[in-house]
Amino acid sequence: MKLVTFNIRCDYDQDGENSFRYRKALILDKLNKEDPDIICFQEVLPHVARWLRENLQEYYVIGCGRDEKLEDEMTAIAYKKMLFNLIGLDIFWLSETPKVIASRYPDQSICPRICTVALLQNLETKECFRIYNTHLDHIGEEARRLSLLQILDRMEKEDNFINASAILTGDFNAFPDSPEMEVFQRYPDYIDLTAGVGGTFHDFGQLAETEKIDYIFTEKMFKCSCVSIWENCTNGIYLSDHYPVSVEIFTK
Repeated sequence: MKLVTFNIRCDYDQDGENSFRYRKALILDKLNKEDPDIICFQEVLPHVARWLRENLQEYYVIGCGRDEKLEDEMTAIAYKKMLFNLIGLDIFWLSETPKVIASRYPDQSICPRICTVALLQNLETKECFRIYNTHLDHIGEEARRLSLLQILDRMEKEDNFINASAILTGDFNAFPDSPEMEVFQRYPDYIDLTAGVGGTFHDFGQLAETEKIDYIFTEKMFKCSCVSIWENCTNGIYLSDHYPVSVEIFTK
């Protein structure tokens, strides 16, 4: 199974030559060539979600926006129609009241943060697994810590399809040595498949050194055969201000 985490960058048409309208063709060309089975997107605005659904015709694109109207950014999951069956879908807010739409932690930006959870069945192997796709706060360190604890605690306590394995993807807005990432020490069964991949955020090539803030964690039952970052740049135009990260995994 080829899985990608991809912060696609909000389309506010403010990025000059790297505005979304100029990146569209490059994104579609890369996705067609790489042919991933599942893509976990972050920063997907409603009109970009429509564009994804129109153009990724081999995939279902699921998720909703994070604000009071279920608009604004979504952490969308795209999965191949012919490879997987959707058993369950849930979206919860990263807060002390996860079922309250647009709720937030106190130490957080004005942006609500969400996690999209898809329970999928591999139609070939019949195995079930869950994907948790998220985008943590860009300001509140404590909010990021609490959000990770909230997600990981939920991953441990799912009470249906209890044998389904778990995968966590997303833009964590945290470096590997950040204090909030220490929460993973409490959950040793999850490993970062992207640990050695290098930096992922490059701000459209403006940073002298890229920053590692995008991750794919899985339970140890998964074996990873390949990890790569998509560094494509054509005439100064990038896929996004983040490098998408791709892994190829299978159960042991």
